[in-house]
Amino acid sequence: MTDFYQSQRAMRAMRQAAMQRGVVAILDVGTSKIGCLVLRFDGPERLCEADGVGPMAGQSAFRVIGAATTRARGVRFGEVDAMAETERAIRTAVQAAQKMANVRVDHVIACFAGAGPRSYGLAGEIELAGGQVSEQDVARVLAACDLPDFGPGREVLHAQPVNFALDHRTGLGDPRGHVGNRLAVDMHLLTVDAAAVQNLIYCINRCDLELAGIASSAYVAGIASLVEDEQELGAACIDMGGGATGVSIFIKKHMIFADAVRMGGDHVSADISKGLQVPMAVAERIKTIHGGVHATGMDDREMIEIGGDSGDWEKDRRRISRTELIGIMRPRVEEILEDVRALLDAAGFDHLPSQQIVLTGGASQIPGLDMLAARILGQNVRLGRPLRVQGLPQAATGPAFASAVGLALFAAHPQDEWWDFEVPAERYPARSLKRAMRWFKDNW
Repeated sequence: MTDFYQSQRAMRAMRQAAMQRGVVAILDVGTSKIGCLVLRFDGPERLCEADGVGPMAGQSAFRVIGAATTRARGVRFGEVDAMAETERAIRTAVQAAQKMANVRVDHVIACFAGAGPRSYGLAGEIELAGGQVSEQDVARVLAACDLPDFGPGREVLHAQPVNFALDHRTGLGDPRGHVGNRLAVDMHLLTVDAAAVQNLIYCINRCDLELAGIASSAYVAGIASLVEDEQELGAACIDMGGGATGVSIFIKKHMIFADAVRMGGDHVSADISKGLQVPMAVAERIKTIHGGVHATGMDDREMIEIGGDSGDWEKDRRRISRTELIGIMRPRVEEILEDVRALLDAAGFDHLPSQQIVLTGGASQIPGLDMLAARILGQNVRLGRPLRVQGLPQAATGPAFASAVGLALFAAHPQDEWWDFEVPAERYPARSLKRAMRWFKDNW
């Protein structure tokens, strides 16, 4: 744990150095595509750091000067599966983005979707020596949180203070400078499988790149797709990727829960491939052009040319009705949404004041998915596109790029995390879990 705390601090320092140099790359390692954006930080703002615990701490102006995507190889369920193939795909995407930007990039900030994320809610409390709350007091109260026993083989990916309370006042975003006697904090901790993180770090290092930060796709997709009111009042972001579907819940502009379902759009394509006995590439094309989840009377009459190049004239000229295609796709989409529903129920999503659900990610573009999701999840559902970012090519503004755009915003406006504070060495949390997720239901 101490080692990881130090390595995260080193990554933050590297990110600062990269931003002062003015250029950093964003790498979205997905199951179906690997996307790379090159960001340039403009003007004197990049050197000034605004104080503040929150999503806009350290404002920086940036623009996208290079963008590229390539088909992901060697990635399954959002995790690196074949090291050499993933390395080649990352190199291809980064080199294409560098060529477009006409600049060399040494530092990347990466995000990934899998690795079995698990959320914990922690609470800590300390007595203040007197007077104003200082930076050291914030570090002490974060260190006073009881760390859960999340077992061997797992790493902490995010550890964010989401709420501070000073004496009887709660809901403080940043307590520094306030006067009081007793400081308490609620912290959200996200752990992931250590092996998956190490594989990704090793793969990026093999590409001669320095890792200046790492984030969960579910978290950054939420940053990009949820509007300010949704982040404030409470909303869930469902990021439907190729091999995994990430779920994140936000309230008061902080993420308070994240998890993932190990299924995504590629599983729908695989069902079409097996059901129609066609190659995966053909199944993907049919899904993209003709797919859907709601059959109408007209769909019986709408015939789809399957096409193919197997050499068998009869087999290559088969036709099926759109109703048959929907019959293959719908059960798998329903299964993914049922699993998402189970995660939201386990997280206590019903307790939030607002229960907006936003669908994003490449697989969210299946026609009729929002209506089906509203029926299964039983909430207000809308399709989310990422925020517009200066310099972003038109081709990269769709839901499939929510994670990449969110990661760019995360790089420019990092939220304060546990390792941003100088925690005393003897105070590293190492105790058992006493209270987890309790504040999530009670404190809001």
